[in-house]
Amino acid sequence: MAYTAEISRSNPSCFIFLLDQSASMLDEVAEGELVRRKADVVADALNRLLRELAIKCAKEGGVRDYFHVAVIGYGVRVGSLFEGELSGRDLVPLSQVAKYPARVEERMKKIPDGAGGLVEQPTKFPVWVEPLGNHGTPMVEALRQATVLANTFLATNENCFPPVVLNLTDGQSTDGDPRPTAEALRELASTDGNVLLFNLHVSSEGGTPTIFPGASAELNDEYARTLFSMSSPLPPHMRAYAAQQGIAVDDTSRGFVYNADMITIVQFLDIGTRATDLR
Repeated sequence: MAYTAEISRSNPSCFIFLLDQSASMLDEVAEGELVRRKADVVADALNRLLRELAIKCAKEGGVRDYFHVAVIGYGVRVGSLFEGELSGRDLVPLSQVAKYPARVEERMKKIPDGAGGLVEQPTKFPVWVEPLGNHGTPMVEALRQATVLANTFLATNENCFPPVVLNLTDGQSTDGDPRPTAEALRELASTDGNVLLFNLHVSSEGGTPTIFPGASAELNDEYARTLFSMSSPLPPHMRAYAAQQGIAVDDTSRGFVYNADMITIVQFLDIGTRATDLR
């Protein structure tokens, strides 16, 4: 399978984000000198990604619908996290995602002052995903919903670059073994390749993250090996980009990160959403 299909408005692809919102996501994690909740760190990273994706796809005349996007939360319930104008919707064209954030915050951003230093300047920060944490981790149901969404998208986009599903979690599934459902999801395919499922484990334990391993022997516990087995191999163009970022990868590397910190979360989302050329 090539994973080389051109992405265009007439041949779009899609991203499906699965976000663990179980109670443990309210646990704190160190972020440099700051201590923040895992839910806040992940929500910020995902909101930044959606903003940057919209900017990347902005051309003359507005944001082009190269992608459709779904954000599914799983905790006390499983379902779309879009609010406001997008409330209750699943796969949404990117132009509408860009147009209808749930709200816009004002945040401070450091920029060069022209004299070798930095100054803070207010900037608008759109928010689509709110940080939440409650109840268990119904990962199987989240993967089932992703399977339905991917299958629906493929029914009308059979030649697309395959849907990419990114699962961000900090705990074990509480509604059964997720591996059979993950396998069924990965078996879906366009003419360009199988659906890609990537998994990120967000940790509050510290330590060195394991990034894009090629074998389960590199992992030291059963839960990590489960997530590894669920993860798709990284396509060649994503491996090449990861290598450019200084990450050690080879042709056995899978789209899986264990024990991730904030920097690794950002890298994971960037590499996992790295598409082929947009037309």
